Amino acid sequence: MRVRLWGTVALGVDGRPDSFPAGRAADLLACLAWQPDELVRDEVLIERMWGEELPEDPRDALYTCAKRLRRALGEGGADPGALVRGRAGYALRAAPERVDVHHFRRLARAAGETGEPAARAFLYGRALGVAHGAPMAGFDSPWAERARQALHRERLAAQLANGSAWLVMGCHRELIAELTELTVEHPWNEAVSGLLMDALEKAGQPNEALAEFARVREGLARHLGVAPGPALHARFERLLAATPVRGAAA
Repeated sequence: MRVRLWGTVALGVDGRPDSFPAGRAADLLACLAWQPDELVRDEVLIERMWGEELPEDPRDALYTCAKRLRRALGEGGADPGALVRGRAGYALRAAPERVDVHHFRRLARAAGETGEPAARAFLYGRALGVAHGAPMAGFDSPWAERARQALHRERLAAQLANGSAWLVMGCHRELIAELTELTVEHPWNEAVSGLLMDALEKAGQPNEALAEFARVREGLARHLGVAPGPALHARFERLLAATPVRGAAA
């Protein structure tokens, strides 16, 4: 059995198309797949699923969700017994590597541990190939939103590390379009802009790198009321000193 948390929560069985549990059954699947093969206590599941907006009888509601999830497992071709009731909690019997979030993390961790840029880029590429869409789409609770934000941060860290590996290998021009797109998603992120500035400089486009600094500096001032940090400003100073251009950002 495979569980997908990136995008719409889904489960899959080899040889069959993915199925999509509905409503709270999908939410419960997400809560359990977050900690696969571990007992998650009832009160933890209730907090994750409902936060402070509790149903009238939270434990009964959780029990109903578990019944629906067990049915969804069977309908999707998985073993309904993979949902296990333990002492005051539930567990999903699934190997962590069969849950896309944990597979992503394992690949990203392996990439970060290798010193070879080509191997690092390959592993980060595989990890990012798993991480498509908004995690746990449609799951509306404070816990789900915190989990989503954490996964967005992890994906961005992998994207930046992947870009750095490609930069080391000299793939400057190939990176520019990808990093430019990333600045649309994260317009005031200094790490993204800094990496784009590096790629532009190494691709022989220092004026465009200076323009990127000017863009992010203006955005930070206008939207956040702050100036670029020391690392980004140091890039700018180095670029400015090496670029004989009048009217560059100052």
